[in-house]
Amino acid sequence: MKELILFCFIVTIVTKGYSQLEEDKVLHFLGGNLYGLVGAGVASQISKGDRTWTFVGAIGGSLLIGLAKESIDEHQYNGWDNKDLLATVLGGATVGVTIDLFKQRKKRKREQLFKDAIGSQDRLYLSPKIVPIPKTSLVLLSISPKVLNR
Repeated sequence: MKELILFCFIVTIVTKGYSQLEEDKVLHFLGGNLYGLVGAGVASQISKGDRTWTFVGAIGGSLLIGLAKESIDEHQYNGWDNKDLLATVLGGATVGVTIDLFKQRKKRKREQLFKDAIGSQDRLYLSPKIVPIPKTSLVLLSISPKVLNR
C-alpha cells in the first residue's frame, strides 16, 4: 500500500513538473542529448578514450548544434532564445556525465574481475622483485669470485 501511495505521489509530481516545461525546451534537450552523444563518440575516438575530452566533446557537440539551431531561428523567426540554447547544452552535459559514470563503472568492474582472477590485490601492480644472490652460492657452481669481479 505504501508503494502505491508513493508511486501516485511521484507520478503527480512528475506530471506537474513536466507541465511547467515548454515542449520546445524538451525537444532542445533531446537534440542536445543526441548531438552530445555524437560529439562524445567522436572525441572519445580522437582522444583514445580520455574522460575529459569525451565530456568536452559531448558539451561541444550539443553547443555546436544549439548555436546552429538558434542562428537559424534568428533569421527565420527573428528570435534568439538563450533558454533553448541552455536546454540543448544541458542535454549534452547529461549525456557526458552519463557516459563518464558508465565508463567508471565498467573500469571498476574490470579491475575487480582482474583482482578476483589473480587472487590478491598485491599482484595487481606486477613488478619484478630483485632478490640478491650471495657470492658464496656462485662458488658452489665452480665460478671463481675473481672472474665475477672483473
